[in-house]
Amino acid sequence: MKKYLSLLEKVLEEGADKQDRTGVGTRSLFGLQSRYDLSEGFPAVTTKKLFFNSVKAELLWFISGSRDIKDLHEMNCHIWDANVDADYWKEKREYKTDAGRVYGVQWRDWRNPEGDSVDQLEKAIEKLKNNPNSRRNIVSAWNPGELDRMVLPPCHAFFQFYVSEDKLSLQMYQRSCDMFLGVPFNIASYSLLLEMVAQVTGYQPGEFIHVMGDAHIYKNHFEQVKEQLSREPKKLPELKLNKDIKKIDDFEMEDIKLADYDHHPAIRAKMAV
Repeated sequence: MKKYLSLLEKVLEEGADKQDRTGVGTRSLFGLQSRYDLSEGFPAVTTKKLFFNSVKAELLWFISGSRDIKDLHEMNCHIWDANVDADYWKEKREYKTDAGRVYGVQWRDWRNPEGDSVDQLEKAIEKLKNNPNSRRNIVSAWNPGELDRMVLPPCHAFFQFYVSEDKLSLQMYQRSCDMFLGVPFNIASYSLLLEMVAQVTGYQPGEFIHVMGDAHIYKNHFEQVKEQLSREPKKLPELKLNKDIKKIDDFEMEDIKLADYDHHPAIRAKMAV
């Protein structure tokens, strides 16, 4: 994860200080990229603890197409609670645990102008099997017509698949990147998605490519970032998937494990909402 750490350091040292929606303030750079070859190990940050169970739970929630964070609670994951309980959303949500038409809903139930449902993820998987050279294999969560029906507009806006020499790669564009709290989580989440889709489509995992728009460190995270940068990275862990799973909807929490995950202690920081 030295690539991630080098970008974290670059933002801290070279970024511009800016105000932001949360009122906390950030140090920000625009337009970064990092690449993670999954044959070298699973890119879980080792200079602090990654809460991988939450990564798994959220991704499975997305894949299910749910908008109800009660489904996350059943997997012992509460990372969306603060957003769903925010004052600005309480007047819009349809029920207490409603996150609106967020990521998974757009992935699995995008609505066309006639109101018909489009399962983008299933179509992408079919295309990987039947037309792997397509340059149109994109799944988008950024739906301008429904942004006001989401608790938050998507930070990771869309992703694209690419096949070469029997290897599957995934590139994701993220418009807003919380470099300390969010980005390690996002790297792990999309690398996991890549591994899962590769398994169900019969490819070997290639690279996860992360393209970042506004890459920022919140001002109340500066000391935590400095502590993390002072730590020496450890060997990457190995991802273990249940090889019997052949459909993307069949994965469950127990089918996904990290082996030999050695990491430094957690570093606590408050999430800006």
